[in-house]
Amino acid sequence: MIKGKELQNLLEVTVRFAGDSGDGMQLTGSQFSDTTAVWGNDLSTLPDYPAEIRAPSGTVYGVSGFQLHFGSMDVHTPGDRPDILVAMNPAAIKKNLPELKPGGMIIANTDAFDAKNLKLAKYETNPLEDNSLEGFEIYPVPITSLTFKALEHTKLSQKDISRCKNFFALGLMYWLYNRPLDQTIDWIKKKFKDKPEYIDANKSALVAGYNFGENTELFTIRYQVEPAQLPKGIYRSISGNEATALGCLAASVKSGLPLFLGSYPITPATEILQYLSNYKNFGVKTFQAEDEIAGITSAIGASFAGNLALTTTSGPGLALKSEALGLALMTELPLVVINVQRGGPSTGLPTKTEQSDLLQAMYGRNGDSPLAVIAASTPSDCFYMAIEAFRLAIKYMCPVILLTDGYLANGSEPWKIPHVNELPDIPVKFWTDKETYQPYLRDEFLSRPWAKPGTPELEHRIGGLEKANVTGAVSYDHDNHDLMVKLREQKIQNMANDIPELSVDGDQQGDILVLGWGGTYGAITEAVLRCRKAGYNVSQAHLKYLNPMPANTGTVLNNFKKVLIPEINLGQLAMLIKSRFLIPVEQFNLVRGLPFKSSDIEEKIIDLIGGKN
Repeated sequence: MIKGKELQNLLEVTVRFAGDSGDGMQLTGSQFSDTTAVWGNDLSTLPDYPAEIRAPSGTVYGVSGFQLHFGSMDVHTPGDRPDILVAMNPAAIKKNLPELKPGGMIIANTDAFDAKNLKLAKYETNPLEDNSLEGFEIYPVPITSLTFKALEHTKLSQKDISRCKNFFALGLMYWLYNRPLDQTIDWIKKKFKDKPEYIDANKSALVAGYNFGENTELFTIRYQVEPAQLPKGIYRSISGNEATALGCLAASVKSGLPLFLGSYPITPATEILQYLSNYKNFGVKTFQAEDEIAGITSAIGASFAGNLALTTTSGPGLALKSEALGLALMTELPLVVINVQRGGPSTGLPTKTEQSDLLQAMYGRNGDSPLAVIAASTPSDCFYMAIEAFRLAIKYMCPVILLTDGYLANGSEPWKIPHVNELPDIPVKFWTDKETYQPYLRDEFLSRPWAKPGTPELEHRIGGLEKANVTGAVSYDHDNHDLMVKLREQKIQNMANDIPELSVDGDQQGDILVLGWGGTYGAITEAVLRCRKAGYNVSQAHLKYLNPMPANTGTVLNNFKKVLIPEINLGQLAMLIKSRFLIPVEQFNLVRGLPFKSSDIEEKIIDLIGGKN
C-alpha cells in the first residue's frame, strides 16, 4: 500500500498513447520507454505515425500512436493488444478501440470531447457518456484544463501551454506504473537548456500529472512491474535506425576507414543520415544528395577512393539506385546499401512497415547481377548486422544490401552495449605492389585488389562496361563475359563458408518448423513460446542471411514435415525456398502495414498442427 492506494504487481503491461500529430505522443511514448529501460524492464515499442502529412486535426487519419510493451520477463514484441489506452481526443478512441483488450483501461482527455472533435471523429454522441464503452474501465481526466491550471503561473502563450499537456499525461502514467520522474526531468533540462521558461513549464506539467494521480480519488490502484533479470552489463534503449547508424560507425572504427554516407532523405530511413551527421568527430562524412542516384554514385566514388561507403534508402529509392548498384557490382567495389523497407508499391505507405523488398534486393537489376543480401531481426540486431554488412563487402569486394524495415527502424528495445573488443575485426588491405598489380586479379575469395587512386603506377580503369578478367580492360569477348558472370555469382556463393549455420530453436527435427526472416522474429518467437507452453512441439529458425543462405539451410528444412513461413508480403521468401530447395512450404501472409501479432501466428501454428489439444 502507498498512501492509501493499493499497489498491484504485474508481470507485463502493454500501453498505447494516442492523439493528434501535434499532441506529442511520440515524445511521450519515447520518454516513458527510456524511463522504463532505466528502471530495468525488458521492453519493445511500436511508434505508429499518420500516413498523411498534416492530416486534418481531430480526424482518425491524423491520429499518432505509440505502443509500449514492458515486463519483468523477456519481451519480444510491442504487444498484440494494449491493456491501457491514453486517448487525447475522440479520434484516438475511434481508431484504437478495436485493438484494446476486453476490459482494458481508457484514460481520456475529457476536455477534447467537445462537439467539434466528436464530429471530426464521426461520433454522433459522446462515447464517454452513451455507454458505448461498456466493458472497459473509463477514467475521464480533464488533462488540458488541469495543465492550464498547473501552468497559470507561467508567461507562456495559450498555445505553448496546451502543448505541455502530453507531459501532464506522462506524469500521470509515471504515477500509475510507479516510475521515477528524474530521467524525464533531466531530458527536459537538456532539451530546453536555453529556454528556462520551457523547462519550468514542462517540468511543472509532469509533476502536476504525477500529483494528480497521487491525490485524486479516481484511481485506487497503481501498478508495479519489477525489473527483468537481464544479463549483467550496461544497457540503453535503442531504436533500429540508431542501432544501424552506430553499427556503421563501429565498422568504421574496426576497419580504420573513414565512413562516407551518400543519401537522399526518405521515410523511414532518414534518421540514419541524421544520426550519422552527429559523428563528424569520428571522421564521418554525410552527404545529403539531391536525389537517390546521386546518393549512391557519390558512395561508389567514395569507395573507389578507399573509404567505407554507405548509402541508405527505402524501397522506392532502391528502385532508383538499381543501375548504379549494377555499376558497383561491375566495378567490384565494397558498398553497403541499407534498405529500410516500407509499404509499397510506388510511394505506398511511407510511415508503415512491410518486408516486400526481398525479391527486389535479390533480382531488381538488369543482367545477372548477384549481390549479398542480409537482414536484421530486432532493433538492436541492426547494430550487429550493419557491422556484418561492411565485413562481407570489404572481404569479398562487392555490394551488400542490408534489409531492415519500418517496424525495426522506429521500434526500440534495451541494448546491452558491447565492449569494442567483443566486436569482429574488419581487416582492410590496400594493394601497393606495382610489380604484381592487376585490377581484376583474384584471391582465394575471388575478390579483386583494392587500390587507392593516386598510388604510383597502380592506375586502372573502372566503369560499367564488362571487364576482362585479371587485366580489367574493356572486353566484349563472349567467353570472357560468361566467365565474369559466373565468377561474380560464385564469389557471392562463397560467402556461405563464411557465415553462421542456420540454428534451430527447439527440436532439431519434427512435425513443424516456423521459418522467418527480418522483423518477424519477435512475433514468431512469442507465438512459438506460447504454443510450447500449451503443449505443442514446435521449432523455430530465423534467416539473417538471404543470399547466400547458410550452407545447412536445406538440411534443416528437410528435417521437418511442415515448414511455416510467416511474411509481411505475398510470399517472397516462400518463393525462394520452394525454388531453391524444391520443398513445399506453408505460407502465412498479411500485408497490413503493421507487424504480425504473435496471436495470429500462434493460431496458424495450431491450425497446421491440427487444432486445439
